[in-house]
Amino acid sequence: MSSDITVVISAIPERADLLARAVASVASQTLPPAFIIVSIDANGDGAAITRTRGLEQVTTKWVAFLDDDDEFMPEHLAKLRECADQNDADFVFPWFVVKGGTDPFPLNEARDWDITDPHQTTVTVLVRTEAALKVGGFIWEGMDDTPGEEFEFAVRLGKAGYKIVKLHERTWYWYHWAHRGRAANTMGRPSRREFAYHGERQPGHST
Repeated sequence: MSSDITVVISAIPERADLLARAVASVASQTLPPAFIIVSIDANGDGAAITRTRGLEQVTTKWVAFLDDDDEFMPEHLAKLRECADQNDADFVFPWFVVKGGTDPFPLNEARDWDITDPHQTTVTVLVRTEAALKVGGFIWEGMDDTPGEEFEFAVRLGKAGYKIVKLHERTWYWYHWAHRGRAANTMGRPSRREFAYHGERQPGHST
């Protein structure tokens, strides 16, 4: 299988060590990406703008996203790309293994995607670049400084008619509490960095 994937890694400047770990996990993929783009939030613009800035540089058919404090398992890209091909999907999302915490929405792990009752996908997904750009990336009218841009991204793709498929496998590591005392698991504006970990309640969180 030839690689037609670019990985966009969103990063905060003061987390160079974490970024190195994330890049190493991408470099170890059994299906290597064609390109890696590191989009650094040097001005506190926030995760949505930082990710979209990286997306706009992508020239491959597919784009996969990763935050600088997380890691891909070695077969992450290969499994997502295979799932996309088998299901003629535009967007594929897997599940994760939490490090340093617990799954913030465990009831969602067994659920398939349903646009009438959507649930959190996180940002660590594979999506057709054309589709991602057509919906404006992670930026939408009326967005504010609250978490959830990745959920809104998936919902906008679903409402636009793109096919979203869930891969029922755990293919990446989601770090919580691993770097307490530094900018934690959110990125961007100073107010965003006050959130303790990715597990803040977000849209689509089953209780």
